[in-house]
Amino acid sequence: MPRMPVLFVGHGSPTNAIEDNDYTQAWERVAREIPRPRAIVSLSAHWFTRGTRIMNQGHPETIHDMYGFPQALYDLTYDAPGDPELAQEVAGLISRKTTFDQSWGLDHGTWSVLAHLYPERDIPVIQVSIDATATPEEHYRTGRELAPLRDRGVLLLGSGNVVHNLRMVDWSQERGGYDWAREFDDHVKGAIERGGFEDVVGYRSLGQTARLAVPTPDHFSPLLYVLGAADPGEKAEVFNHSCTLGSLSMTSFLLG
Repeated sequence: MPRMPVLFVGHGSPTNAIEDNDYTQAWERVAREIPRPRAIVSLSAHWFTRGTRIMNQGHPETIHDMYGFPQALYDLTYDAPGDPELAQEVAGLISRKTTFDQSWGLDHGTWSVLAHLYPERDIPVIQVSIDATATPEEHYRTGRELAPLRDRGVLLLGSGNVVHNLRMVDWSQERGGYDWAREFDDHVKGAIERGGFEDVVGYRSLGQTARLAVPTPDHFSPLLYVLGAADPGEKAEVFNHSCTLGSLSMTSFLLG
């Protein structure tokens, strides 16, 4: 079984789930280029909890965790099977305390991306929550602990945004970002390309630029788990390198 890469996707608006655009076409291309996984562990920005929770139901429901969008989005169901055995395996790898949780399902951070990566919905998927109490270093360490799954045919998918500041969104700016957004996005991109993962983990050292780009850690933290599961010497492919609406980044990374 080939070693799986790790993938971080800037998922942006939920409507990407039902759109055919440059972003979603790149997601589809990535799925064609990498080995087909036997299962997927998704780390979505939209399951942000105190402590680490692991989905272990056999048939997770589709969570429509957004408001005010077109009805077609709420009609979308991503009914992939779960994988309780994989959930048990994940729990055994993580050294921090974990809890099995069947109160959640596949949220739009997961299914808006997987609807393009694997539209057949036939690959088992579980989610692992983003621990709101963990430090960036602890997120990264948990990612390292999950790395052995790569050799077992499991795709580790982080879904969030490098830059995510909804309070400063400029709806008139469909493409492009504020200077600080592009500066932060480029800093992260450059660090990953040269294998300087410690500079991404230590993103807060950028001061005000980091505070604007990451006002809350929920959308940035999935990247730290993914980098933890990668090796600094691995090839990094950057795609969808761009900002949108001024204060969101769609930049995505495939490593391995």
